[in-house]
Amino acid sequence: MTNQRIVAHFKESAELKMRAAEELAQPIAQAVELMFLALSNGNKIMACGNGGSAADCQHFAAELVGRFERERLPLPAMALTTDSSILTAVANDYSFQEVFSKQVQAFGQSGDILLAITTSGNSVSVINAINAALERDMRVVALTGKGGGTVNQLLSDADVHICVPHDRTARIQEVHLLTIHCLCDGIDSALFGGDVDD
Repeated sequence: MTNQRIVAHFKESAELKMRAAEELAQPIAQAVELMFLALSNGNKIMACGNGGSAADCQHFAAELVGRFERERLPLPAMALTTDSSILTAVANDYSFQEVFSKQVQAFGQSGDILLAITTSGNSVSVINAINAALERDMRVVALTGKGGGTVNQLLSDADVHICVPHDRTARIQEVHLLTIHCLCDGIDSALFGGDVDD
C-alpha cells in the first residue's frame, strides 16, 4: 500500500466527517435528549448490530456502564451481541434473524431505548429488533448509512434516524463510532452538567 493510498483514506474520512457534522448534529442532539430522558426515568438502553456494528454496540454499552470521560455512577446499557448461548440457541432453534428481537422481547420495557446499528439499513436481524422494540412501546435510535434502507420506513417522528451520507461501509462505520462518542458525551453532559474539567 502506498502512502498516497493511505492519505486518501484519511482525506475521505475527514471530508465525510466535516460534511456529516452539518447534517447529523441535529439528529444526534435529538438522540441524546431521548436517551437522557429514558435514563432519567430509570429506563435502559439496549444496542444491537452485526459485525463491526456489534463491536460498536459493545463499545457504547461499555462507555455507559463503565465511564466515558468522567467518573460517575454506572448507567444501564446492554449490548444484545454478547451472550453466545442466547445467540447460538436462538439462531439454531429459530433463525439468526431473531437473535436480537427475542432479547428485546425478553428484556425490553416501555420507555427503554433500542440503539439499532446497520450500515445498510437493511439488516433483517436489526429490523426485527426494531419492530419488537416498537411493539413494546420503546423508542429507537437508528444508526445507518447508504440512504437508510428499510429502516427509513419503520421509524416514526418519536424515533431518531442518524443516517451517514455515504455509501462506503468503512466510512459509515467511522462516523458511527464518532457518533457513539458524541452520544456518550451528550448523555454525561445532560445528566451531570458541564464539561469534564468543570
